[in-house]
Amino acid sequence: MALSLNFFWHMHQPDYRNAEGVMGMPWVFLHAIKDYYEMPWLLSRYPALKATFNITPPLIEQLMLYIERGASCDLFLTLWGKEPRDLSSDERAYVTKICNSTQFDTMVKPFHRYVELYKRDDLNDIEFIELEVLFMLAWCGNYLRQNDPTVDRLIKKGQGFTGGDKRELLDALMGFVGTILPFYRELLEKGQISLATTPFNHPILPILIDMNNAQRSNPETKIPPNHFPLIEDAKEQVRRSVELYEKIFGRKPTGFWPAEGAVDEKSVEIYKAHGLRWIATDEAILFKSLGSDRREELYRRYTFEDLFIAFRDHGLSDLIGFTYRFWEGDRAADDFIAHLHKIDTEIENASVSVILDGENAWEFYHNNAFDFFDALYRKLDQIPWCRTVTMDELSEAPEKSLPRLHPGSWIYGTFDTWVGHPEKNAAWELIYQTKSDYLHHRQRLSPETDGKITDHFLAAECSDWFWWYGEDHYTDYAEEFDQLFRSHLIEIYRLMEVAAPAVLFKPITGDKKNLHALINEPKFPIHPTIDGRVTSFFEWLGSGMIDETKLFSTMDKVRGPIEKIYWGEDIDTLYIRLDGEMEKLKESGEVRIYVKGLENTIDIDLRRKPKDGLISMAIDRIVEIGIRKRLHFHDMESVRMRLEVLIDGEVVQVLPGVAELVVDLNEDYSEHWFV
Repeated sequence: MALSLNFFWHMHQPDYRNAEGVMGMPWVFLHAIKDYYEMPWLLSRYPALKATFNITPPLIEQLMLYIERGASCDLFLTLWGKEPRDLSSDERAYVTKICNSTQFDTMVKPFHRYVELYKRDDLNDIEFIELEVLFMLAWCGNYLRQNDPTVDRLIKKGQGFTGGDKRELLDALMGFVGTILPFYRELLEKGQISLATTPFNHPILPILIDMNNAQRSNPETKIPPNHFPLIEDAKEQVRRSVELYEKIFGRKPTGFWPAEGAVDEKSVEIYKAHGLRWIATDEAILFKSLGSDRREELYRRYTFEDLFIAFRDHGLSDLIGFTYRFWEGDRAADDFIAHLHKIDTEIENASVSVILDGENAWEFYHNNAFDFFDALYRKLDQIPWCRTVTMDELSEAPEKSLPRLHPGSWIYGTFDTWVGHPEKNAAWELIYQTKSDYLHHRQRLSPETDGKITDHFLAAECSDWFWWYGEDHYTDYAEEFDQLFRSHLIEIYRLMEVAAPAVLFKPITGDKKNLHALINEPKFPIHPTIDGRVTSFFEWLGSGMIDETKLFSTMDKVRGPIEKIYWGEDIDTLYIRLDGEMEKLKESGEVRIYVKGLENTIDIDLRRKPKDGLISMAIDRIVEIGIRKRLHFHDMESVRMRLEVLIDGEVVQVLPGVAELVVDLNEDYSEHWFV
């Protein structure tokens, strides 16, 4: 029998939308005019060939947004469409940054006028329009260059573009975007492609389900200390994805590409519950699951718990993704086919899965990889010993069942690309803390608000944010990605009508200072007098302290009345001290304390002294609070707390701004003893 070749092209962009629904970066649009139509079109030129395409929900939704709202949904396109004289200096700098981000050798060089203008900082308004038009033309793929009269005319014009040229080009490209998803549906209905999708916001599903999977995959990985399962989020990511796919393509999906090829046994259960027949991941997962790295095992067909799993040939996929960009098209195609022929001669009835990004590699190829794909597809169309198949077809004849499924991703079979580095873990800790704060308020939220909050949690769980944290990957847009990630969590607090913690306004990326280093832990027991004053120098000496002012953003809305938090304990009482602006707190202030493990909050009205004797409180120059440990915390060994400061019933500050306040109730301070 012939070798079965499964091409699997993954199309994905993260959700670039901010709280107002405007995309902060234009990469969905740019890849739409260069790759999303072009890749299936290249295949369709050879009707006997087949392949599988994966389209992620954020990509689908953002393509639909261009159809519904036009350029107004995209910050870059909105600015690009303006006359240069109407741009502020910051807006002009942003447009310039994007226009100068194009790959020089493969995309800029073919346009001689683009070369002259590229990365010049002294452009007049006429030259600036030329730069904008040339940038957009450079991103137009071969299909548009061959079939769109406006694109063809402007490429031939070459320079001297006007504002009218810009408007005509944008109109043509906006119309083209609306043809992309229908084209996939057409090829799906013809049977030339299988079409798959991914959990809704492209999350690493196994570490949403259980962060301990990161250490099961690699025991050396350092995971966030305060993690907890986000299983309901994981299920919702899959449910929403299935729902959107059915809405767009008129049928339920048969398979998924798990984001980043990330798999574990529990995520398989979720996929099966939605009727999926197959998923795909990397060869490293197969070899670790089998406990063997024998290459011949890669070319068999496997199931786990009756779910078919295709395993990616890493070497062949990387040849297309990274190596062939430097080769002439026919030579690269011949080399690829030679690798396939070697497999075919050594392994009877082999199945080969070539799985990779379907959009980002081609800008590094000359001619957007047209020469390579045209040669490769033409030659494959003529080879009798190799047949291209879809994932639906491949999954119809499984051969072996796996006894276990190793948790991991397509990168080294671990999750280290998305967790483990201090920056990555800091982002996870922000998600966990925001989720904890949300659970405190969930019962009072309307269904509409709760739904919007869920949207932002799912968006914050996208793998792309964690990809760019740390030093393992570089982008000129790290700050923008960082801001987008944190904006989702900030918006959750806004929807809850709770002041967002100051740490959410502090960039994660590039900040090598460990935020936990800002926490000074208690050194020995304290015995303060609860009178709202610093009665003596010694009464709070030895307490823990967090200086909230070091977390304050320059944005005034982050500032709250409390500047420093002190805490400590003696054998009977947990003490908390708040320093800052006291006047409004005296008039209408409250402190609400959430303790993990306690059903009820500890509510303290700063306008009047507590009456029950379980809590002592005084406010004058400072706020001092004493909480009887045995009566409140019973048999708890440690207390994890969050404090909310309210004025006139509104939450104006969440404390600490960096993390939960953790108090060891059995602390003997022996590590601080000295003689």
